[in-house]
Formats: sequence, structure tokens, C-alpha cells
Amino acid sequence: MKAKNLIITFLVAVISSFISISANNYFNKKDNITKQETAKTNNFSRYVNQTNNNEIFDFTYAAEKAIHGVVHIKTIFTNQQINNPLYHFFYNDRQAMPSIGSGSGVIISADGYIVTNNHVIEQSNEIEVVLNDKRSFKAKIIGTDPQTDLALLKIEAGDLSVISFGNSDDVKIGEWVLAVGNPFNLTSTVTAGIVSAKARNINIMRDRPYSIESFIQTDAAVNPGNSGGALVNTKGELIGINAAIASQTGSYSGYSFAIPVNIVGKIVADLKEFGVVQRALLGVSIRDVDSEIAQTYDLDKIEGVYVESVIQGGTASKAGIQKNDVILKVGDINVNKVSELQEQISRYRPGDIVKITFKRNNKIKEINVTLKNKLGNTDIVSSDLISILGANFSEITNAEKSNLGIKNGVKIDELFPGKLMKSGVREGYIITDINRIPVNKVEDINNILKKANGGVYIRGLYPNGIIEYYAFGIE
Repeated sequence: MKAKNLIITFLVAVISSFISISANNYFNKKDNITKQETAKTNNFSRYVNQTNNNEIFDFTYAAEKAIHGVVHIKTIFTNQQINNPLYHFFYNDRQAMPSIGSGSGVIISADGYIVTNNHVIEQSNEIEVVLNDKRSFKAKIIGTDPQTDLALLKIEAGDLSVISFGNSDDVKIGEWVLAVGNPFNLTSTVTAGIVSAKARNINIMRDRPYSIESFIQTDAAVNPGNSGGALVNTKGELIGINAAIASQTGSYSGYSFAIPVNIVGKIVADLKEFGVVQRALLGVSIRDVDSEIAQTYDLDKIEGVYVESVIQGGTASKAGIQKNDVILKVGDINVNKVSELQEQISRYRPGDIVKITFKRNNKIKEINVTLKNKLGNTDIVSSDLISILGANFSEITNAEKSNLGIKNGVKIDELFPGKLMKSGVREGYIITDINRIPVNKVEDINNILKKANGGVYIRGLYPNGIIEYYAFGIE
């Protein structure tokens, strides 16, 4: 009996030990799994925190950096006839044009230089700049560029907060960005989104000669009043100037568009130094390469920008670029869209030499071209024609001369704030004489203005043959 009890006791002890060991192994294994999962989570957290996007969940640093460098711009208009498509992008045409406008601007120097959109200040008679600390200043226009929808202002102030320039070439699709501005007069407003596309052309300035559209597209909320404000990355660096939205209502509908800061930098430098943009032209008519183009011209790849035609005597023509060539690079930058090529060329001035890489018959070639201005030379374009008169000009054809019965003249292609607009001149007007001196080419206007002493008397006619005279003074 004792032996039987002893055996039973032994078996119970063995079974209990087995259960204890199994249970211990089970819980240890579970604990190890938990520890491993925790370690994985911690490793992922460390990975997220160690990436360049360590502000991805916290935009306070970028917002604090940018918000003091964005200003509120208030404008007063007396001329209600505003012909800028970007202005109408934000206002319903069925409504009367407002006499007071509002927008945003970005401080780019501590001594008071401010960049904004041209459509924010176009045709304004007074411009007031309100800083984030509520101080207010009257602003002076240094220069405007309707072709990129940019303008440079100056206020008399010092020690201002500046937003440093980033590099828009480095911006990546999917990258987080902040839009800073004053929508609906709600000052110092910050919204967040991601970059959803680059080099976007929305054809909003298609009627403007030499216009450049290569927008950064984002889904950060932008509304009327944001125009001219900052688009910044998570480091608080300026990567674009907000310019437009995709909307049928005039309010934000999901996409907004900013002018890349690499374009802004060059335009601002020109306006500051010369009062007018020194625009370089390649002298080609181009289009994107698609499958149809590739098949038609037996291209080995769908890449680059296709040259439809070359302007005779222009930059490309003289350098040897031909119709049906495919441009692949400007400098060291690949170009696969018309907008990308335009953006790269826009960074140069007439007289600059740039390497163009292209394909002809599927063979890659490289040439150096010397860029020229719209007058066909490499001279610095004077600010007299732009900042004083406020117009873009072109020489009229022999057919136009014959139809109008005139021997000479220069046509006004486009008007913006200046002496001509204030005098009541309209686009299409042909200037035949200034101060009784015949005008045969665009350079004549500049030469005559340089010799003008106080007053300017203009004679000309409109395409319908009606002769008109205008006069104004030059300070």
C-alpha cells in the first residue's frame, strides 16, 4: 500500500513539474514575442524620428519661422478695368470689381523688400503692407513681371523677419508643405498639405506673351487673399509663392499652385537690379513628347521636349538646333515637359551661355548656345519701356503698314501699370511718333525717352484707323 502511494505521489510530482515547465516556457515565449514586437515598434519610432521628415507630425517650427515673414497687403483701386486672368481667378466676373483688394507678400530682405503676385497689386493706386506685429507701411513698386505673375515691393523699415530661400528643384512629390497667408482677410493663417505635382501648367496665362507656368501643385488650402503668400517646407524655407487655385467657385477646391522659388529668385534679382526682367529666349516652338510623337518620328524613347519649329535667326537656329530635334537637358537638368524647359531657360539672362543636350535621329548631341532677348540681341533691356510706359511692344509688319497707310510704327501688345495706361492708351495702339520723332522699331522708343526733357507727346492710331494723341510728363 505504501509502495502504491509512493508511486502515485511520484507521478503527480512529475506531471506537476511538466505542467510548470510548459507553462513557464509558454509565458516566456509570449513575453519574448511581446518584447520583440515592442523592440520593432521602438525601432520604427527611432527610424521615423531619424529621417529628414522628423517634423512630419509637428509643423510648429516651420510655422513659427514663416509666419513672421509673411505680410498682409491691402490695395486700393480706382481703375476698375482689370485685365489680368489671375485676378479674375479669384473673383466672380458677374460682380462689380472691388475698390479694395487684399493679398499676401513675403519679406525677402531685412531692409524691406517684399515679393508678391503681380495680380495682387496690378493697377493699384495705393499699397499698404501690414506686418505680423500689426505695424503698417506704405509700399512702393520696384518692378513687376506679368509673365510670371510676380512683383517686387519696398517698404521703409529695418530689422524685419525674413524667410530664407530653399531650393524648389529639391522639392519631392509627397513632401509636406505649409501655405502661409491672409485668406479672406484672416491674417496669419497657416494650412498644411503635400506636394501633389511639379512643373504643372494650367494655361491660366496662355494669352500673355512669353508667360511661364511651371507651378508646384499642392493640396494645402489656399483661398482669395493667400495670393503672394509663402509656400514653405518643413524646415520653414521658402519653396514657392502661392499664386492660384483650381476652382470653379473662386474658393479652394482641392488644389493650389505656387511659383517655384528658383524662378522667383531670378525674377526678383532682375527687378531689383534693372527694374525689368532680363528674359532669355531659346527661339523655338515646342511640345511635350507623347506616344504619338514618338511613333510618328520613330523616337526610341518617350522623353524630352519636341521641337516643332525654330525661329530663323534666333538663339536655337544660330546654334544649330533644328525642327524635329528633341531637347533632353538644359545645363545638367533633365526636361521632359514644356513647362520644365521654360522654367530652366527662365533662370538665365540674355548673353548667358548654356549647354543644351538634344537628340537628332536618336543620337545624342550637345551644343552651347548664347541666349538672346526678345529684340534678338544680348543687350540689357532698359527699364524705361517697362517701368515708365508700362507696356510690351512689337514691330508691325509691312502688311499692317500698308493696310493702315503708314510708313512706320510700333504696336503695344500688352499694358500694365505705367504712364500709358494712366493716359488712357489701350492695347493694340500703334505709336508712330514720340515728340515728333518717327518710331520705326522698339529701340527708338527707349532712345527718344532718354532725350525727353520733362514731357512726352505721342501720336499714333488704333487698328481701326482712328488717330489718337496722348501726352504725359516724366519726372
